[in-house]
Parts: sequence; C-alpha cells; structure tokens
Amino acid sequence: MPQTEETSVTSSQTTAPPPTDESGAVPPAIRAAASWSWRMLLIGAFVAAVLWLLALLKTIVVPVAVALLLTIMLTPVRRVLHERLRVPRGLAAGLSLIGLIVVVAGLITLAGQSIANGFADLRTQAISGFNELWSQLSATFGLENELESYSRDILDQLEAQQSAIVSGALGAAATAGSVLVGALIALFCTFFFLHDPRGIWGWIVGLLPLSARERVNQAGRRGAVTLAAYTRTQILVAAVDAVGIGLGAVFFVPSLALPIAILVFVGSFVPVVGAIVTGAIAVVVVLVSNGWVAALIMLGVVLLVQQIESHALQPFLMGQAVSLHPVAVILAVAAGSFAAGIIGALFAVPLAAVLNTVILYLNGHDKFPELGDEDALPIRWRAADAPPIPLRLRRSPGVLAENAVDDVSTDDGTTPPKGDPER
Repeated sequence: MPQTEETSVTSSQTTAPPPTDESGAVPPAIRAAASWSWRMLLIGAFVAAVLWLLALLKTIVVPVAVALLLTIMLTPVRRVLHERLRVPRGLAAGLSLIGLIVVVAGLITLAGQSIANGFADLRTQAISGFNELWSQLSATFGLENELESYSRDILDQLEAQQSAIVSGALGAAATAGSVLVGALIALFCTFFFLHDPRGIWGWIVGLLPLSARERVNQAGRRGAVTLAAYTRTQILVAAVDAVGIGLGAVFFVPSLALPIAILVFVGSFVPVVGAIVTGAIAVVVVLVSNGWVAALIMLGVVLLVQQIESHALQPFLMGQAVSLHPVAVILAVAAGSFAAGIIGALFAVPLAAVLNTVILYLNGHDKFPELGDEDALPIRWRAADAPPIPLRLRRSPGVLAENAVDDVSTDDGTTPPKGDPER
C-alpha cells in the first residue's frame, strides 16, 4: 500500500505542467525596444518642454545667448586691459563693451551713408531697366491691357487691406520695442559676464547637487573653450568672405561695396546658408546695376571665395574648433531655422558644438585633456576683486559668549582673536 501511494505521488509530480514564464514569451529584441521606447518618450517630452519654455522666454533667452557670444569675443580685450595695463576689472569690462558699441555704431553709420549715396543711382538704374524689360515684353506679347488690369487690382487690394496694414505697422513697432529691450538685456549681461564670469558660473554650479558639481564644472570649462574656438573661427571665416566679396563688388558697384561687405560678414555667422544668401544678394545688386556680364563675373568671384572658404578654411579651422561633420552642421542649421527662424540658424551650430563637447566629457571622452582638473571652482557668488566681508560681533558677558566668538570663523577661514570684540 505505501508503494502505491509513492507511485501516485511521483506520477502526479511528473505530469504537472511546468510554470509559465510570461517574459519568456516576448522576444528579447521586443523587450529591449520597449525599454528604449519609454525612455526616449520621456527624453522627448523633456526636450519639448525645454523648447517650449525657451520659446516662451525668448525675449530673455536670445539676449543672454548674444551676451555669451559677445563675452567670448571681448574677453581677450578685457584681459589685456586688466592684466597688462592694470585697469580695474570693472572698468576694463566697461571699456571693452564701450569699444564694441563704438565700432558697431561706426560701421552702421558708414554703411548707412554708402547705402543712401549708392541706392539713389541704383534705384534709377533698376527702374529704367525694369521699364525697358517691360516694354520689350509688352511689345512681344501685347501686355498693355493686362498691366492696367493688374494695377487696378493692386490698388483695390491695398484699399481693402488698410486695417491689416495698420495692424502690421503696430506689430512692427512692438517688435522694435522688444528688440530694444533685448539689446539692453544683452549689454547688461555682457558687462557682468566680462566682469565676473567665475562668480556667476560658480553660483550656477552651486545650485546643483554636491556630487555633480565638479564634473559639471569641468564639462562647462570645456564647453566654454569650444564656444570660444567656434566664435573666433567664425569671425575669421566671415572676415575672409566679406573682404573677398567686397573687393569684387568694388569693381562694379563701388558705392555699395561696403554695405555688401558688412552684409556678407554678418550673414556668414550662419554657417553654409548665410554665405550663399548674402553672395546671391551681391550678384543681384550687380545684375541690376551693370547687367548680365558683370553679374556673371561677380558670381564667379562669389563662388571662388566660397570655394576657398569651404575647402581651405572651414575643414582646417572649424573642424579643429567644433569637431562636427559637415552633415551635422547642415542638419543643425536646418533644424535651428525650422524651430526658431534666423535666430535658430545662428545659434544651432555653436549649441551643437558645446553639447557635443559636454556630453563626450560626461561619458569619459575629454577633448581638451590639457585643461586638467585642477581648476576647482569655489561654489560661492563673490567677485574676484571684492574686498573681504568684515564680521562685527558683540560680546555678551559670560562663558557662552566667549565660546560663541571662538566658534565663529572669518571669511578667509581663520578664527578671530578672543580679545578683539569688534572683530
């Protein structure tokens, strides 16, 4: 009888179905894809929220970004004034900023005078050329009646859209006010970025958890080096484009050569796209002024300058500065222009370059090992040339007061002497 029970127990154990594993029914590739999917969705939501917040605060964000670029450009000037000429730090920052304002105002004044003097003749030539072209087309295709009909339609549309034109003018005035406010914010931030960059950066890093401060500090140092290299390289490339195309314009439209050069210089800060657009504007101006032959020659000059820039300067200088592939540069410009227009196209490449350097450093790849990790940033907001903060304590009678004074440390880490109650 016991043998029968043992046999029945054994048979029941062998015939019982094995436990089912639900995770084993899902292939490993599907589980990995699902894990990556929800993480990517969270990252995408975070990025979308950041972009929405930046768009909401664009009146502040864009001037601060401009101030960063201006600070990078003016830092060598401030260092020369402060370290070699012994000018106080605040005065050196102010003089650097005033010098930039004077240079920009002078260029705008010269360009405005050249445009005022040159566009009168250009307007006359353009009107005569257009009238000649229209007369030829009218004689060939008989478009006199169509011209009158189009003129009446244009006048009717203008009369019907008077309210829209007025509202557009008011919107333009509001935009001009926003630009003025942004310019003031940019100048204000530039001054303080020049005056105390380490103090401001230390305050920002001090908001982070203690365990992450040092790595973020070192990553930020390398990002600043990348941004400086990009800015100075882009200034050199833009200067080469402006000088080359401006010299070509001197032979055809000398009165407009300086405005064209300034336009090319500013437009070249948008990588790839800016040089093409400004070069095309120069060719159109020469076409209107001097005809097809001169325009073709000017087109050859523009193409020659851009070939020298793209095949000689950009790979050597920009590759060393930002370490981005040309495809990445094009995609960054396209994404920036799609998301934020001309502002996005202007800041897309430097932002991508800085993020590339910072992310690589945080993942263990240091692009600038010569910087080292010895520059530990003090996490406090104090100007570099600020005087020490005096501590004035009143001694109370009794032993507790003496112990309280003994436990207080001054700003430089020392303990005030016992016999000095005003310390």
